[in-house]
Amino acid sequence: MSKKQNKINLENIDLEKERDKIAENPGLISFPHTVGSALVKPEDQGKIKGRSISAMHEQSQVQLNQLYEQMQMLARQAHEIKNRVEISERIYMAQMSFEPIIGKTYFLYQRKDETDVLSMISPNEWGRAIPFYKYIAEVKLLSDHTWQVEFFENGKE
Repeated sequence: MSKKQNKINLENIDLEKERDKIAENPGLISFPHTVGSALVKPEDQGKIKGRSISAMHEQSQVQLNQLYEQMQMLARQAHEIKNRVEISERIYMAQMSFEPIIGKTYFLYQRKDETDVLSMISPNEWGRAIPFYKYIAEVKLLSDHTWQVEFFENGKE
């Protein structure tokens, strides 16, 4: 190739016409301005916001579900404590001819006159006849001096 072919004749170029073909600030336009430019796609702002709101609602629901499960667990624990206090009050109102020891298991019975008795003897150890009207529960004394029901005769515990 000769050098004459590589030279551009500036006199033949209409600079005013060429000025319309280029951008003054090509970095600020929202579309590619040359063949080698990166593809610029305008984002759908509604779609972006919709996805963000959806993700926010999903995460919030997960957190609310966790709080709800924690509340249910706390309610169950409160109910169990309430039941322990009720049975503990009933046991402390019962006749007992010994001092109960923490961690030991005892047996609650009811007489025909509906008074309660706490015993160290299980229903199986009485032999043929239990001297009480009804067997109520097997209970264990806890360190906080409440009673844990190990077995409740009518199936509640």
